Amino acid sequence: MKPAPFEYHSPSSIEEILTLKSQYGDDAKFLAGGQSLVPAMNFRIVQPSVLIDLNRVSDLSFIREDGNVIRVGSMARERHLEFDASIEKRTPLLHEAVPSIAHPQIRNRGTIGGSIVNADPAAELPVLMIALNARLKAKNKSAERWLDAKDFFAGMFTTALESDEALVEIELPFAEPRTGWSFMEVAPRSGDYAMMGVATSVTLDENGKCKSAKLVYLNAGDGPVDAVEAAQSLVGEMLNDTLIESAALHASEKEITPFGNIHASAEFQRHLAKTLTMKTLKIAAERATKEN
Repeated sequence: MKPAPFEYHSPSSIEEILTLKSQYGDDAKFLAGGQSLVPAMNFRIVQPSVLIDLNRVSDLSFIREDGNVIRVGSMARERHLEFDASIEKRTPLLHEAVPSIAHPQIRNRGTIGGSIVNADPAAELPVLMIALNARLKAKNKSAERWLDAKDFFAGMFTTALESDEALVEIELPFAEPRTGWSFMEVAPRSGDYAMMGVATSVTLDENGKCKSAKLVYLNAGDGPVDAVEAAQSLVGEMLNDTLIESAALHASEKEITPFGNIHASAEFQRHLAKTLTMKTLKIAAERATKEN
């Protein structure tokens, strides 16, 4: 199929894209990597009357360390995240998870900002933003604001962005000392949408007890699902198999709301969530003990 007719703009600066978004509002869509938007337009699921192509805006494509955070432009390609040395060293959870995103051909074009703004409940990057305690910079023609990732996602394919705003930057804090991580998902085939996935992070204190933890799930609700209660049950404790199993059971039974699909029933998704949680927590705890 072919997309519905639209007006096309190809600006070369952030100021131009924000002026256009201010002018057209919800009638306009940003074209980043196009890996989600273009198929949706071809099937006429999405029919923007204006398309604003971001690919000439070089100021939105960067990855750099700044103090104790990594700053990532919204047009940074997923493939760049995959091989960036700072990402590998400072945010190893993201480094581990990015190769699970679709296929290399998709990651060559797909962007971090495009995936985040698309807010697909089955996508990896929205989940990772919450797991990493990222902050996201939204900007319009006259102002900018920072949003915590946990406040950015507002439901299925929905974010807190206003109609005149663009996501321009992502801020990723360095992993703390004694932090372990793990990302796992189960898909029908490599590169397919996962039936269930979880991003896990554990930070230990000087005595080896859990100082903080994150358990964030994909394809487990109408957006990224942050299992706050299960993670909190680990804090202040020495992690062991019994505690880990209890947290995994609570998250899978009480905190996620999988819908089920043609590949997996909701019951099977809960089973996957429990199994993946136990595996990732054990890996994260082991890695945390090795981190200085």
